[in-house]
Amino acid sequence: MSDLPEPFHAAFAGLEEQLPIGQSDNRFHQCFGCGPGHPTGLRIRCFKTAEGVMSPIIVPGQYSGPPGAAHGGIVAAYLDEVLAAAAARATARTAVTGELTVRYLKPVPVETPIIGRGSLVADHGRYVDVEGRLEELGTGNVLATARARFFPIPS
Repeated sequence: MSDLPEPFHAAFAGLEEQLPIGQSDNRFHQCFGCGPGHPTGLRIRCFKTAEGVMSPIIVPGQYSGPPGAAHGGIVAAYLDEVLAAAAARATARTAVTGELTVRYLKPVPVETPIIGRGSLVADHGRYVDVEGRLEELGTGNVLATARARFFPIPS
């Protein structure tokens, strides 16, 4: 946990990190969202919870849209990756996005600790439905929510 920014230490204490898709599957090594090999990627990390996954997020200022807030496409990218991790946790398989719907409730601030959460809604066999949200660390104010359908891919 020491490699997480300090504001996240308490919230993530005792949680096990879920192996990022980009580390376990070379097909995603260069993925903008999860790939450890992408030079300017988001490198999203997720941790296992009883409900699904939780992710520590600080949106870099370079991804600003409106003053002080993240660009909507970047918000969607963060949610997409958190939900992909929730799908992978639920199915124990890498999954790809089939559909993603994002609802923007409040501006997502840049350079501010945010928590991403994702969980399984339903497993239909061929695909899974997941949902999640971004919330301010400390206040729990929900900034954006998303629902998605993911398709597990063969190993």
